[in-house]
Amino acid sequence: MAIHSILIANRGEIACRIIRTARALGLRTIAVYSDADKNAPHVQQADEAVLIGPGPVGESYLRADAIIAAAKDVKASAIHPGYGFLSENDRFAEAVEDAGIVFIGPPAKAIYLMGNKAEAKRRMIAAGVPCVPGYEGEDHSDEALTKASNTIGFPVMVKAAAGGGGRGMRLVEKPGDLAAALSMARSEAANAFGSDELIIEKAIQRPRHVEIQVFADAHGNLIHLGERDCSVQRRHQKVVEEAPCPVMTPALREAMGAAAVAAARAVDYRGAGTVEFLLDASGDFYFLEMNTRLQVEHPVTEMITGLDLVALQIAVARGEKLPLSQNDLKLDGHAIEVRLYAEDPAQDFLPVTGRIELWRPATGDGIRIDAGIATGLEVSPFYDPMLAKIVAWGGSRDVARLRLIRAIEETVLLGPVTNASFLADILKSDTFAAGNATTAFIGETYSNGIAADIPGDADVALAAALILSAERDDAHRHAGYVGRNQLGWSSAPMPPTPLRLSCDHGTYDIAVHCSGETWTVFEGQDKYVVEIRRRDDNRIRAMIDGRTVDAVAVAGSDGVSLAIAERRFAFHRVTAGEEDEARSGGRVLAPMPGLVIDIYVNEGQAVAKGDALAVLEAMKMQHQIIAPVAGTVNQIGAAKGDQLGSGDLMIDIVEAAE
Repeated sequence: MAIHSILIANRGEIACRIIRTARALGLRTIAVYSDADKNAPHVQQADEAVLIGPGPVGESYLRADAIIAAAKDVKASAIHPGYGFLSENDRFAEAVEDAGIVFIGPPAKAIYLMGNKAEAKRRMIAAGVPCVPGYEGEDHSDEALTKASNTIGFPVMVKAAAGGGGRGMRLVEKPGDLAAALSMARSEAANAFGSDELIIEKAIQRPRHVEIQVFADAHGNLIHLGERDCSVQRRHQKVVEEAPCPVMTPALREAMGAAAVAAARAVDYRGAGTVEFLLDASGDFYFLEMNTRLQVEHPVTEMITGLDLVALQIAVARGEKLPLSQNDLKLDGHAIEVRLYAEDPAQDFLPVTGRIELWRPATGDGIRIDAGIATGLEVSPFYDPMLAKIVAWGGSRDVARLRLIRAIEETVLLGPVTNASFLADILKSDTFAAGNATTAFIGETYSNGIAADIPGDADVALAAALILSAERDDAHRHAGYVGRNQLGWSSAPMPPTPLRLSCDHGTYDIAVHCSGETWTVFEGQDKYVVEIRRRDDNRIRAMIDGRTVDAVAVAGSDGVSLAIAERRFAFHRVTAGEEDEARSGGRVLAPMPGLVIDIYVNEGQAVAKGDALAVLEAMKMQHQIIAPVAGTVNQIGAAKGDQLGSGDLMIDIVEAAE
């Protein structure tokens, strides 16, 4: 089939990734975008772009009719769905083909069969693929699922029958938690996939999550491209992925690869797909699901095989034969990928929105950054909080790991809070370094929560120097001629400049004395001498009490955003007359823009600290809003169905006297 142009029915880094390969193949590329994405990189990089609706996904990227109409309008010969959104929607794939447009993905029937977890599991059992014990019957009522859970035995996994990516999925440890888990999973599944059908599976304790990349053409050729270990997860969403799996053996790879090929063959598969398994400590493995699309983590496979999976997808969609056989597969070295999210790990991974003040991806040998962001863009509440993927290759696993740690440190995103320091901490842990991480790793390693980046005194001193330096430089720009050698000079002794800085972790009252590019910072009884040695396009090299510090900063007279290694800080200058915003401990504010899914309490109701108050949906996930104090509900400021902005009042609690 002739393909001369491709419309990418997606956004962000995956849209940019597909555009890159398509352009390299000489194909014309068409982007689609929502109002919220009008300045996004994928819109700028494509040869042409079409507006398909407002920011919410239901009015834009999930509108199959608008996407197909756009493809017809620009005469695109093919549509690539990327991942997420409509990529595993069999009706969309069918509608694309019916419109005379090539769908770069598997047949609609294969998407349907594998997209419904209940039907997929029945097919896999029939094909002899090992499966986790569970319930995948036709009756999806709470009563049937409760009965099945009691028969299977706790703990169990509640899972959306359609879709994936951790949405509509809940681990239930005991019977008393099942009803709430079913309710939230059903609601999340309906909102994410348009179906509230659920299945139940026995929870396999502390397994590895190992997936096999498969590829099939229209000529009966079906191979696997090795495995990826995706065990480091939180809330069933992958955080770190690597290839090959640290505990893989040739015999186990052959067995899992054969099972994956059998799974794909059972549904007459074509194109790129991933068969996911749970691997236990004894070496037994169980079918989990099949993702009928390109995976987020496909770069690690590309880096150890030397293949371009998007180019292979396009070749298969053209009707070409796969260019390699199973015996041709060669795995070289090791690759590890982490997902950079706009979220705050110290606040239970709460998604974060806001303006990107600076985006500077790392470069270097063996480093690959896939991103769809740019300096100045807003991180929107409408989409998944993943911003970029940072990937490193090495001849050995440890070289890849160390390169990736450095790449995380050198990949700077200032503005919204990210999980950068959390990612680096995972890679530095002894358990991960030894290759022993399972799906229980994050829960076990961070059982007491995740500490925020707290600035040290030297960090505060550097921030103070940068803020006052920016203020001085701004004054110099607006003044009449003043020579650089006169900056900071006075004929009489100058008293230290008082300065009050605040950040998420506290307020700092300091005083600063300037002499050229040397700043003496007084914090209480302590003194720090900060010398700005070099400035180069936001890159700073400073000496703090004789010790070299490299940083990246966006500084102004009112504050500074600062990156030092993997740590990120934002300091605000508290000016004269400015008062800290008063915050009552019982005022529960929307932590981000989102849709109120439910309110659990009423005015006048007594609540305990930690009680669930409401559910807010943002960035495609549902978040429980918890009572910060014990007391009585005084006011409910939001209702079910309300769209809230960040900081809007949800519930006011009059705190109980101690």
